[in-house]
Amino acid sequence: MGFKLYDTLTRRKEIFRPFKTRCVRMFVCGITPYDFAHIGHARTYIVFDMIVKYLKEKGYDVFYLQNITDVDDKIINRAKERKITPKKLARDFEREYLKDMRGLRIDSVTKYARATEHIEEIISQVKRLFKKGYAYQIKDGVYYDISKFKEYGKLSRRTILQAEDAVSRIDESKEKRNKGDFCLWKFSKVGEPKWKSPWGYGRPGWHIEDTAITEKYFGPQYDIHGGAKDLIFPHHEAEIAQMEAISGKKPLVKYWLHSGFLTVKGQKMAKSLGNFITIKDFLENHSPCLLRFLVLKSHYRSPIDYSERAILQTKREIEKIDEFVEKLKNLKNKKRVKEVNLFSTSVYASVFDRVMDNDFNTPKALAVIFNLVNKGNFLIARNKLSPTDAKKILNFLKKVDKVFGFIFWEKPKEKIPPIVLSLAKHREKCRQEGQWQKADELRKEIQRKGYWVEDTKKGPKIKRAGT
Repeated sequence: MGFKLYDTLTRRKEIFRPFKTRCVRMFVCGITPYDFAHIGHARTYIVFDMIVKYLKEKGYDVFYLQNITDVDDKIINRAKERKITPKKLARDFEREYLKDMRGLRIDSVTKYARATEHIEEIISQVKRLFKKGYAYQIKDGVYYDISKFKEYGKLSRRTILQAEDAVSRIDESKEKRNKGDFCLWKFSKVGEPKWKSPWGYGRPGWHIEDTAITEKYFGPQYDIHGGAKDLIFPHHEAEIAQMEAISGKKPLVKYWLHSGFLTVKGQKMAKSLGNFITIKDFLENHSPCLLRFLVLKSHYRSPIDYSERAILQTKREIEKIDEFVEKLKNLKNKKRVKEVNLFSTSVYASVFDRVMDNDFNTPKALAVIFNLVNKGNFLIARNKLSPTDAKKILNFLKKVDKVFGFIFWEKPKEKIPPIVLSLAKHREKCRQEGQWQKADELRKEIQRKGYWVEDTKKGPKIKRAGT
């Protein structure tokens, strides 16, 4: 079948053939650091972290580039509110974002590129757009004339007229030639960040920084462009119009990959609705591997609805894998066990690769993992899994986790309340003395406090109810 990716431009799965055989150049739109990043951002960046890591496992040399929009109206306005400079605000939230990424084990980005550090490249692109007749100047800045680019709308499947009805909120000048024209260079107001240009002091428009940055590191064409679905129009549409007009080469990108939305109880996240969850807040209340696993349970192009119920279910599923891994690590068969061939990890690995090669189908890949867990648990319970087999399975899971990154993680131990520990200790003493009725009463008392107690050979094991 070959390795296939779903390309937003063609609306079909395409066999993956990068411009250079084993080299992949991938760009993903980064954040605008004016606030803490939220779990919707996390969904996008976990997805592309997984994609890069899988490509590397397949033997590709990947350069993963991500921009940081560190000059923007939102940054300027928030800085005014806080009475600090836009640069300080952007740097502060950039640090928080990178801290969040480390916390989620998103560590595959080769280069983070700030817009303000590529002003020279941005001005160069605007100059060339002027020279080729695509740019024009009006009172508040320099704009791109979308009527000059005949294929405008090909990514989002919009006509020029349809594009006119979906104007970007930041490009609302009444002097524009066409309602859908977008800003390339915005003249600065008093007190705003500014850079010198041939047209006057100003700052970059929203779209131009991305093509300036990718042209610097990748040239006029590259392999993969990623981002969330809401960036298809106008942002990614504008990138195509800019770079293909400048270079005369197409396509700008071979494969456009877009991740689905993350909602909270069916609604888009918004501070006004009180459902805005930052990555920082999530990590204060949950293990980071929970969020990685929650994201990977859904196909990257599908929507995800976040809820505490979904988190609870995810926690149960991870615990099932964790318990299986512990069994494998601690497997000690006293009897000599014949090397079993009831299953082979190579079979699971083959199916895992096949479904991942089909547009990164992580739900089916996870189904492979849970099939392996169920089969392994079955064999362990019947003393039919040898330590050698256990090692093979662990090695396979470690290979999987290089891509998924939620299994071999030092999970924080839950702190059990002292009263529950005391009740469990008292119950264990009653059991040893044969006071079964009293032990049962204590078990019910532990349950009323929200915990389960499981009797094992190593003593009582306490878990929160519902996990």
